[in-house]
Amino acid sequence: MRFSELGIPGSLRVAPRHHTDERGLFLEWYRPDLLSEALGHRAAPMVQGNLSTSARGTIRGIHFTEVPYGQAKYVTCVRGAVLDVLVDLRVGSPAFGRWEAVELDDVQREAVYVPEGMGHGFCALTETATVSYLVSRPFEPEREHCVNAFDSELDIPWPSREAIRSDRDRAAPPLSHLLGRGLLPRYEDCLSLIRERHKPHHNQ
Repeated sequence: MRFSELGIPGSLRVAPRHHTDERGLFLEWYRPDLLSEALGHRAAPMVQGNLSTSARGTIRGIHFTEVPYGQAKYVTCVRGAVLDVLVDLRVGSPAFGRWEAVELDDVQREAVYVPEGMGHGFCALTETATVSYLVSRPFEPEREHCVNAFDSELDIPWPSREAIRSDRDRAAPPLSHLLGRGLLPRYEDCLSLIRERHKPHHNQ
């Protein structure tokens, strides 16, 4: 596996090593030990696996989860291709308000690690696209929020502005609205989650 740092602290692009022969392909797409080594700290443990299938032009997101609850994600595309987008929503982060876009597909089979407090979304680039992702916390609707994917302040170059979106995503507020209401995660709280994972746990 090859890990590359993205321009947002704590986020990684992961390129697996492909093993091919006449039977087909084998690869390891998730290795928490190597992921932690690349991050320089213990990665958030993944507790649930999710899968979604989207029609071409569908945009899901930009979603984020409240911190200190927090939800890290490890995302890959197992069929088709998507433009995967990470947005730094952590107030106080040196990269606050910046985004990174990575194309994930069923050829290179790369993945991205999205740390707690980050916004995440993607756009389906093929007729259908199937995304599989691991999360560090189960989904709790009352803790999840969204930023409008077409917020002019973010200015994300989505492939199409005629996107298929859920009613909830269409009604999502801009970043400035969430910031003004104090609904965005704090960078320091996200770092506290990392420090908490490094504390020794003693048997009682």
